Amino acid sequence: MTKIIDPWGSELIEDYIKIIKDFGLETFDPNLFPKPNRIMRRGVVFAGRDLKQISKSILEKKPFYVLSGIMPSAERIHFGNKMVVENIRYFQDQGAKAYILVADMEAAAARGVPLDEAKQRAMNFHIPAYIALGLDPKKTIFYFQSENKDVLHMGYEFAKKITLNEFKAIYGSADPGRIMSAVTQVGDILYPQLEERMPGIIPVGVDQDPHMRLTRDVVDRTKAKKFFKPSGLYHKYTPSLNGEAKMSKSKPESCIELPEEFSKVKKKLMRAKTGGRDTVEEQKEKGGTPEKCMIFELYKQHLIEDDKELQKIYDDCKAGKLTCGDDKKHCCDLMEKFMKDFEKGIETARNNVDKLNFVKF
Repeated sequence: MTKIIDPWGSELIEDYIKIIKDFGLETFDPNLFPKPNRIMRRGVVFAGRDLKQISKSILEKKPFYVLSGIMPSAERIHFGNKMVVENIRYFQDQGAKAYILVADMEAAAARGVPLDEAKQRAMNFHIPAYIALGLDPKKTIFYFQSENKDVLHMGYEFAKKITLNEFKAIYGSADPGRIMSAVTQVGDILYPQLEERMPGIIPVGVDQDPHMRLTRDVVDRTKAKKFFKPSGLYHKYTPSLNGEAKMSKSKPESCIELPEEFSKVKKKLMRAKTGGRDTVEEQKEKGGTPEKCMIFELYKQHLIEDDKELQKIYDDCKAGKLTCGDDKKHCCDLMEKFMKDFEKGIETARNNVDKLNFVKF
């Protein structure tokens, strides 16, 4: 029996091939897109929906959009957000019109965060953090769900196209807060098409796929409106430092948040699971197994851009030339630089947040 994967849960995804099959996804092919980014090239982006219509828009230079949301329910973000931003930036560079919505209505309905508090968090931290991670603010349109009457009206209209049993089948449960959050998300995903009907791509973790399935069903049931079905792009989770499939805030000793005091991060990295042998001597003789190393995963997903540099680390580990101690020290150096650049980027972006392009309602 397939487990329900929902945007509010913390289910660990251990078999991505099974996920592709069970959810009817397409295996991601980096050759579909020009100059695929780091996480596309390395298989971190692993699946999608209707990717060919986005590839066609890029190659034929036709209008399309990329959209993602910010959930302002916490004072920190995580590496999953970083991967979403990197994919948004990729499509921005390929000509997409980019939208970032602040899901303050969802934060209120599903997480109990007051609207004024959600707005303050978004303006002071979340939006600057996304810019620090690479979002191009000059090519991005921002809005708050609570201020966007078009989205709220669309959500109300689309709610009439959804049955309770369907909602339960997609999300696993159907309490009023989740229903309101989900139909509002459908409005968000299709909102850019009010101005112009065009393809759109939504980069997310696979736990957000229920929103995509619901939106695509709504498009099927409102054919007269001629919306394009949204495309999806799915990345793997950054694994926990203890080797589990997903970093989780419930296990802070194995989770790195952004930002986080580097002295704490360093301690976590030095305790991280590796693919090393029991002794240095055995490591030099037999080599390590980087496929099982959480340090190598951080390199692959986040910290090393150059493929040749990554390959050398892999080869040196396999050959026994690289010890786990030296590897962790190198990772700490890279992580320290990343954290410093991230925090500096937030401060710079925070000083310019009033100049961003927010939709006027």
